[in-house]
Amino acid sequence: MTARAGDQIVVEAEKVAQPERRGVIEEVLQEDPPRYRVRWDDSHTSIFTPSAGAARIEKQKGAKGPG
Repeated sequence: MTARAGDQIVVEAEKVAQPERRGVIEEVLQEDPPRYRVRWDDSHTSIFTPSAGAARIEKQKGAKGPG
């Protein structure tokens, strides 16, 4: 999961009745294992280390991919 500052991160809910959690990656602190400073939609900021398969990255609009 490669991410850059400005990309959105979406974390799947742990329980069926809960909504997914969304935020904007403000800083990539570490790439392996990934650690991000995230500003969540509720304006809370935290350091987040996603577990395998629990999160997906949505690239910043207008950002160019590799190549």
